[in-house]
Amino acid sequence: MGDFAEMPHRQAPPARPASIRPPRARGREGRHYAALDLGTNTCRLLIARPQGPGFAIVDAFSRVVRLGEGLAATGRLSDDAVERTIAALRVCSDKLRRRDVTLARSVATEACRRAANGPEFIARARSETGIHLDVITAEEEARLAVLGCHVLIEPGDDPALVFDIGGGSTELVLVDTRTPVPTVLDWHSTPWGVVSLTEHTSGDAQALDQTYARMRALVAESFSGFANRLPRVATPRLLGTSGTVTTLGSVHLGLSHYDRAAVDGLIVPARAMRRISRDLAGMSIAERSKVACIGSERADLVVAGCAILETILDLWPADRLGIADRGIREGILRRLMGSARP
Repeated sequence: MGDFAEMPHRQAPPARPASIRPPRARGREGRHYAALDLGTNTCRLLIARPQGPGFAIVDAFSRVVRLGEGLAATGRLSDDAVERTIAALRVCSDKLRRRDVTLARSVATEACRRAANGPEFIARARSETGIHLDVITAEEEARLAVLGCHVLIEPGDDPALVFDIGGGSTELVLVDTRTPVPTVLDWHSTPWGVVSLTEHTSGDAQALDQTYARMRALVAESFSGFANRLPRVATPRLLGTSGTVTTLGSVHLGLSHYDRAAVDGLIVPARAMRRISRDLAGMSIAERSKVACIGSERADLVVAGCAILETILDLWPADRLGIADRGIREGILRRLMGSARP
């Protein structure tokens, strides 16, 4: 599969020329770069400047937009979802202008890949916000996620598994970490994410434990081909990046509100994540909404994330789970900055 050495795609010239300004005559570390990740559930933006071998965050934005809400039933992005997302992209566009961004890349994932009216939405977003969304493949999505978070993989010689539980899909990437930038050995994408799996099972007139078991079975079936290709390793290493794992990490720590500094890079016993997952799966939506760091925004979706996570733990039975609050956006920034010249 090769490594991540690949030139970035420049942001296409926006409809509003002020959105991305031409580079000024200033040093590399004075320039601002931006990465926008529009997923099935969330719109996220990072603006950063180079700092040594990495970068320093200048500005950030995240909003739950649920772009893929109802997509499984209709095959289309709903009007309400589009309006919510356009509103979030306007905020991002304003930040790009105010921060005088030199180079940016904006990507869209599973919802826009699947929706019949995805191209129409992309055109409207560019016309109304000046942001050109690049609809990337599942493979590139997986590679960007690994590039953004691989520094948090625990040391070891055997292959490691990195996963990203999204809103409309889940990506699994097997990597060799003996190279400076991990080499991809194998990867897999399944169309089950927290939104798509929740919507697919929402009509089930079953007890909570039966619905959870069905979620797990659906995910396990979708992993079967990849599972047959996975090697046996002495000490499985596992790193997850997504709202699911950061939320469950927060619950594990007993946080009253989300704290990135406490969660990013956290190592949690796998058995603790299983226990939390099963506890949440046994609660009603009203009960889950009262759990700190879940609330009403994630109460209806977190159980699907738990089902996917537990199935990954079955697939790759690590004793510990690494948690990353970084991924696609950080991967994009590394590519952009790696190609820039003073």
